[in-house]
Amino acid sequence: MIRTVQKKGLLIIFFLWAFQFHSYSQAVTGIWRGYFIGNAGEYYRLEFQISQSPSGQVSIKGVSYSWQDDKRFYGKATMTGSYVASTQNFRIHEIQTVEVQNAMGGTCIMNYDLRYTRSGKEEFLEGTYLGKQEVKGRENPYEWGDCGGGRVSLRKVPTTEFYLEPFLRNDKATASPKPPAKAPAKKSPVTQNNLTTPKKTTTPPRVVQKPKTNPPSNNTAKKNITVEPKTDTVAKLPPVEKPKIEARPALPQVPTPAVLKTRANELMKALVVHDPNVEIKLFDNGEIDGDTISVYLDKRLVLSNKLLTANPLTLKIKMDEENPEHELVMVAENLGRIPPNTSLMIVEAGDQRFEVRITSTEQKNAVVRFRYEKP
Repeated sequence: MIRTVQKKGLLIIFFLWAFQFHSYSQAVTGIWRGYFIGNAGEYYRLEFQISQSPSGQVSIKGVSYSWQDDKRFYGKATMTGSYVASTQNFRIHEIQTVEVQNAMGGTCIMNYDLRYTRSGKEEFLEGTYLGKQEVKGRENPYEWGDCGGGRVSLRKVPTTEFYLEPFLRNDKATASPKPPAKAPAKKSPVTQNNLTTPKKTTTPPRVVQKPKTNPPSNNTAKKNITVEPKTDTVAKLPPVEKPKIEARPALPQVPTPAVLKTRANELMKALVVHDPNVEIKLFDNGEIDGDTISVYLDKRLVLSNKLLTANPLTLKIKMDEENPEHELVMVAENLGRIPPNTSLMIVEAGDQRFEVRITSTEQKNAVVRFRYEKP
């Protein structure tokens, strides 16, 4: 009986492992688009077209496109890779370039270390890359990293901006975009603080009884007594003026805009910065599909109906110790061609750098909070 139970347990574990192994391999097949950012801050757009190998093993083949919108660089490369079960990462490396347009000269191929994640119906490949200079016709003497490195973020999309590779033409997964899923707006409950005012207790004043004095008797003769005035022997000090404390005027209360009250507000990230000068950049995350947003800083509209592109929308926040907390809310004005409305936020504060992936819909706003702490 014990052996039977153990065998069943092993079969269940093996089945779950095999199912997970298979699901990851199936999930990666398709078109992925986003960006990579080099360690020096240079921004490139990136697209993968990937297919699982026919053998059924968790290995992949495909092509990659990398480019800049100002056409300074464009490249297409073949690539291969595999899924590493121990780390749940995809290791993908480019084999060689097949098309290159480079005004700056020199070509690098890339080695990617990516992790598959899922958020609702959205699928992502995120991680890092290393580059090395491409050499054709002989052994490559360079090492990965000689051509720099950086971060990668890709989102699965239904269509390509380039030629659809033959290995994906019959893939039903890339046939049509996903319909937007609408969820009812959630209203956060309003809580009231019941304050109890303590009752004041009064203590009756203490009555001090004066000592009784006996009046003089009529038998004693009255004498004229001269009373000399007392002289003060202690020098009087001038009164000390207390320092005046000027009360800071209270900041006027800003009414909450209707769009922040009628939609749910979901916290994406809470960031602690140590430099008072904060710069925020917003890009489209993935395909440039017509996403537009409005941005509120502390309930005040700072960007209205702005289109997200590969060129950033830039905001600057001045932090200080007296007002150390600020809240930024991204509101989707539309969902673009491919719902939901997605963007990449890059935050720089001195030596600190953060990346936040933003997702907003017509029912949900995206919130990022900032707190300043002096180092």
